[in-house]
Amino acid sequence: MGQGQCARCGAALESRDTASLQKVWAWWLAGLVAYIPANIYPMLRTTAFFHTTESTIVGGVADLVHYGNYGIAAIVFAASVVIPVGKFIAIAWLALILSRRHRHDTHNLHLVYEVVEFIGRWSMIDVFVVAILSALVQFEAIATINPGVAAVSFAVSVVFTMLSAQSFDSRLIWDRLQEAPSGT
Repeated sequence: MGQGQCARCGAALESRDTASLQKVWAWWLAGLVAYIPANIYPMLRTTAFFHTTESTIVGGVADLVHYGNYGIAAIVFAASVVIPVGKFIAIAWLALILSRRHRHDTHNLHLVYEVVEFIGRWSMIDVFVVAILSALVQFEAIATINPGVAAVSFAVSVVFTMLSAQSFDSRLIWDRLQEAPSGT
């Protein structure tokens, strides 16, 4: 079977991205590296009556729980910790499985891929909350809220994990399927 050529530039056409998994791992690792300072450094710097406090993601969740805001604490914890860590695990799991032939259910693998892709759209909710709070709460000496260093790290981590998920050539899910032995 001959290989086609692009009508515009004359380059040889390829049916699959042969470097897909390398791109996935590169973006995944970059996202993981950016996620570490996002959890170590302060996400918010709050000043109220000349007293400044800084809160990390988990520290902010603990503060919300302390003040009885359990629902908001759960949302922030899910959006800032559970979902990003789940995305890291799901992307790594898919990349490991697809790096060799497999017998996993292709429909379930594709469903995991689709969920990771969908969640990527909502992963920036924390960054938007910090931006909105920073814009709305600016009362000089009474109260101000400013984003911390972790806000940038978190945003970068989210972008990198989105790029990692988008780097998947989802056709690999079916390409690497190992046929079951005959007679089973």
